This record gives sequence, C-alpha cells and structure tokens, in this order.
Amino acid sequence: MSRLCVLPIVEGHGENASVRILLERIGSEILQADHIEVLRPLRWPKTKLLRNHELERAVALAHLKLAAQASPDHPLILILLDADEDLPCKLGPRLLANARRARSDTDIMCVIANVEYETWFVAAAESLVKKGRLRMEEGELPPARPEESRSGEAWLRKHFVGIRYSKTVDQPALTWDMDLAACRRRSPSFDKLCRDLQAALVRAEAGSQHGDAV
Repeated sequence: MSRLCVLPIVEGHGENASVRILLERIGSEILQADHIEVLRPLRWPKTKLLRNHELERAVALAHLKLAAQASPDHPLILILLDADEDLPCKLGPRLLANARRARSDTDIMCVIANVEYETWFVAAAESLVKKGRLRMEEGELPPARPEESRSGEAWLRKHFVGIRYSKTVDQPALTWDMDLAACRRRSPSFDKLCRDLQAALVRAEAGSQHGDAV
C-alpha cells in the first residue's frame, strides 16, 4: 500500500507544533489509515502567503523537501491557515489555484480553518471538559455551530483550565485530547480536512496500483 507523505505549510507556532499530531490522529482514528507520514511543517506567515510570489516560494520549498525524501511515498503539500476575517469559500480556492500553478506536478490541498484552529477545539468542547482541559458552568452548553457563531480563541480562553492559554504549549495537548468525531460533526472546515485527506489517500493508492501495472 502506498504511503502518504505530507508536508504541511502553516502560519502559526501553535499549528507548527500541533499539525503532525492532528493529521496522524485523523489518519488512524477517522480514515483507518496507518500509512500517513507527516514531515516537519513549514511555518509561513499568512500575510506573506496571500502574496502570489511568497506562496510560490513556500510551495517550491515544500516540493524540494518532499523530493529529498527519496521514497516511493505519495507526496502531498497541505496548506493549512486560519480564515480569521476572510471567507474560506473564497480564500481556499484562490490559494489552491495559485499553488497548483506554481507546482502542477505535486499533489496539493488547501484547508482554511473557519474561524481559526481553536474553533475546532470549541467544536469538541465536551470531550475537552471531560479531559479536564476546559470548564463550563453547570447547564452551560458549547456553541452548537461554532463556525457560524465565530467562536474560537476568545471562547477557549474564557473556558480554559489553567493560568492562561498558550498556543505553543496547550494547542498540541488539546489536539491530543479532542474528540475528532465530534469536531467533524460540528465543524464543516474540519470535515473538509478529513475529506481532502481521504481523497489524497485514494489518489496515492491509485498511483501505486498504476505503478504496479506498468
């Protein structure tokens, strides 16, 4: 079975520390695929990635790092950014089209976390309360549709157990403890990440079978 070798491009220190955990958990727990390898991410500020020449530079560097692996794995570049005030339905396709023009010979996917990475934690809030990471008042419920209510880091900080929320320290731990299935039900952007990874696995397997036939 062909392995999927993913090199993420992320914008923040928190995602830089968390994305490997997240993708490996999605692979094993949701996609039942234990053949996803996640390389060390490239961290690139979103403000720069919105410029075509900077996006091209990031994608070109990611391509070189994947090529240096010298393995038969299916290479995949993942661009993972927060939406913030942007519309994911517009920002994601634009970035993906520009990235694919820069490296049409590499499999690329782009996922925009709506509203931000922390929104995915809000979508899985009950599981994080059970793990002692978050707290809610008796009878309090988390936002049913956190993307629509634009619940993210501010909501997380208000309910965080600890002195203060730190992206670099706490984001990896929350990523380990969150209920991925619950997050997927409540967060369309997280569901897109899962679906896009599934599609990439299908492409990887199709490429492996084609290679065997040849």
